[in-house]
Amino acid sequence: MDQYSAESIQVLDGIEHVRKRPSMYVGSTGSEGLHHIVHEVIDNSIDEALAGYCKNIKVYIHTGNKIEIVDDGRGIPTEIHKDEGVSALEVVMTKLNAGGKFDHKSYKISGGLHGVGVSVVNALSEWLEVKVCRDGKLYTQKYRRGVPECEVTLEGKCNNSGTRVIFKPDSKIFKSIDFNFDILSRRLRELAFLNKGINIEIYDKRDNNVKQHKFMFEGGIVSFVKYLNQTKSALNKEPIYFEEKRDELEVEVAIEYNEGYTDNIFAFVNNINTIEGGTHLIGFKSGLTRTINDFIKRAPSIKNKIMLVGDDVREGLTAVISVKLQNPQFEGQTKAKLGNSEVKGIVESMVYEHLSENFDRNPIIAKRIIEKCIQSAKAREAARQAKELTRRRNALENDSLPGKLADCSIKDPDKCELYIVEGDSAGGSAKQGRDRSFQAILPLWGKMLNVEKTRLDKVLSNDKLKPIISALGTGIGDNFDISRLRYGKIIIMADADVDGSHIRTLLLTFFFRYMRELTEKGHIYIACAPLYKILKKNDVFYAYSDDEKDKIFDRIGNHGITVPRYKGLGEMNPDQLWDTTMNPEKRTLVQVTSEDAVEADEIFSTLMGDAVGPRRKFIETYAKSVKNIDA
Repeated sequence: MDQYSAESIQVLDGIEHVRKRPSMYVGSTGSEGLHHIVHEVIDNSIDEALAGYCKNIKVYIHTGNKIEIVDDGRGIPTEIHKDEGVSALEVVMTKLNAGGKFDHKSYKISGGLHGVGVSVVNALSEWLEVKVCRDGKLYTQKYRRGVPECEVTLEGKCNNSGTRVIFKPDSKIFKSIDFNFDILSRRLRELAFLNKGINIEIYDKRDNNVKQHKFMFEGGIVSFVKYLNQTKSALNKEPIYFEEKRDELEVEVAIEYNEGYTDNIFAFVNNINTIEGGTHLIGFKSGLTRTINDFIKRAPSIKNKIMLVGDDVREGLTAVISVKLQNPQFEGQTKAKLGNSEVKGIVESMVYEHLSENFDRNPIIAKRIIEKCIQSAKAREAARQAKELTRRRNALENDSLPGKLADCSIKDPDKCELYIVEGDSAGGSAKQGRDRSFQAILPLWGKMLNVEKTRLDKVLSNDKLKPIISALGTGIGDNFDISRLRYGKIIIMADADVDGSHIRTLLLTFFFRYMRELTEKGHIYIACAPLYKILKKNDVFYAYSDDEKDKIFDRIGNHGITVPRYKGLGEMNPDQLWDTTMNPEKRTLVQVTSEDAVEADEIFSTLMGDAVGPRRKFIETYAKSVKNIDA
């Protein structure tokens, strides 16, 4: 037996612990964690902006994936720290629980609440250099994997104030240090919307063609709502906006209704996107429902005096709620959900007062919005009746599974996969070629419903979508419950042609609009089928792209070779389909995620909505890069 004694107990200092367990601090050592460390440094600059001292933030991606972040804030203090005996700059850069955000004197409001941000970045970097311009003097210090290489030194004089951080992520920590310009740009765009008047710029200088974005929105979250609705037809020409400060809580709300059938609500706390909501979102929803029901009661021009529920008043709603407070209580390190109980009542009261006043001042807009809400209520009632009819017809209801589903024998969702397959022919091959223990097959046939253009009642009654809803077992919309999910992997398997691409897009639109948590939790995948089968004598090779085909040619030569191009999955026999597309040891699956819900909403609205102009622009932009469609 191994010896377990006092000598077995290791004590790691802060930096050692960060490097030993990086995922505890930045979420992962993959792409998410890599980009998170950039956000941590940027958040410090944003906190300076919240405090009123920073107007400009610039981010550079340099050759070799070095990151440089520059702001014109006050600059990190450099004098000797009374307890640590070294420069306060070194303390901030190397001590995990050090920062100016705990006593609310230097920062009344901040996003980086835990005081671990920049020191974690330092610990996870191969090297980092910080330069501080403060009180007319320029200070600098360099670090290697979080350890200072020298003391803070006075480098010279400077005219302005601010902080410049340059670092290179440690390739010993991260799986890849290749930064994605678009991922960084999305967060910066979001921050610029949430902090009106702040100028944020990003430059990618890794090649000769420098990419850049400049973000500055004087309209703040009003501009944000307009941006979200740019591909939709709005009911009110200008978003309804209000802001108020009450009991140390600052609240900003912007809302605009459109002619669509789904809601799009983004809630933020101190610039942090609380994707799981919380008390501020609950308060907003309650205030909205209460306001509209109250207006219906007292408006003589509205004949249908019915009581609306939350689903009714949120149909076609685009909203941004941004709250700022000193002591937010988040549920978990991820800061995904706000827990402060006092926030709910304050936000609800503010929404009711300001929205009621706006409706009284703009009765025509109010009536237009409420008529849409009433139509939503009628559709909800129709959906309820359709569901009730189904329940009476089928006593088993939730236990019944679609007839075309070939289920798997294992019942553990974490081990089960559902292949949603285009067409009966491919479905038949998939059923024969699968591993029946953990792979279920659901064939689809006929034209799929575009949920972007229809209400919930049509979705629930659609004969192409009902089998999917039934097979997954989660329910949809506000009744969605991911704990009832029957399959850990939901895999879309469609042909590599125009029709297949359309089906994939229709399915992804459905999942994003009515089962969004499936994408947020990483349950949705796309199966990659081969484009070519390469035969040379008795050898068979499969190529999933033209580049891969060329590489195979280079390796085996291109004489007496037969290269059939697959037109569809139905052309493969069961063994081929298993070998190329379904065998976990050989297949290629693309996981569908929604890292940027704003951009995802924009893409689905553009591709599947009613507005023709944005879709034409999208096609013109990307048409030249399309390959192998119906070749």
